[in-house]
Amino acid sequence: MENVHKLKFESPSFIQRLKGMLGVDFYRLFHTPMFYIFLAIAAFIPALILSTTGMENPDGTMSPQLYTNVWNAIAANTPLYTFNSIGEYANMNMVFIFGGIMVSIFIGHDYKSGYVKQLFTTHAKKQDYMMSKSITCAFAMACMCITYLLGAVVSGLLVGLDFSVNVGSLLIAILSKMIMSLGWASLYTFLNVIFRRYFGVSIASSFFFGTGIPIIAIGMIFGNAAGSVLNIFLYGSSVYACLSSNIVTLLVCLVVSVAWALIYNVLGTILLSKSDVY
Repeated sequence: MENVHKLKFESPSFIQRLKGMLGVDFYRLFHTPMFYIFLAIAAFIPALILSTTGMENPDGTMSPQLYTNVWNAIAANTPLYTFNSIGEYANMNMVFIFGGIMVSIFIGHDYKSGYVKQLFTTHAKKQDYMMSKSITCAFAMACMCITYLLGAVVSGLLVGLDFSVNVGSLLIAILSKMIMSLGWASLYTFLNVIFRRYFGVSIASSFFFGTGIPIIAIGMIFGNAAGSVLNIFLYGSSVYACLSSNIVTLLVCLVVSVAWALIYNVLGTILLSKSDVY
């Protein structure tokens, strides 16, 4: 009888708590127009890139052809360690920029609506909040990668671009980028915890880091070696997953993504535990 009494009042386990948090977050994700709007935006990005290049301008001149192969809208031919041209970065990595804005809106609503105050007043632990938001937003960005891919394929067919590619390398590149969604989502969740009282700043910071500007600047200042080392860890998906990818690429992106998730979830949990979360 005593054991039954103890079990009745036993606090839920970590898995139970996380499952409950994920249930709430996924429900909110699927029942908000924001998620579907950003899926549409992700599909529209490659359509805009591929359909507006090589077209005739009003003055009779032709706009430069950014890509002749549709898969360059998914990934670069080789890993990018230095900034050569903006066209090299106009691929699926753009999902992580707009995905950051989506994360800012999703988390920002928690604080504007008072949901966070109610959540932490009752039972939720800070680490559960960080992990649930990271996983939910990672899923959303992975879905954006899929709609981006569909948008690129449809646009490529309409424009008549070349579809030749090493299929194995292409699949690894796409999967690697989707895996990196967890790392990016963890970074953006951490940034939004830092700037939780400043919605505009949280969006700006997500956009700033998503573009890779800090790493590009370091590479330009300190040379290619510094940029390459930092890119492998800090922007693993953006520069490493390319059309010449192999199994090592997949493993690197997996390690980088998990490392990001662990680091930023720990830092976010510590920050929430030591500060006013409201």
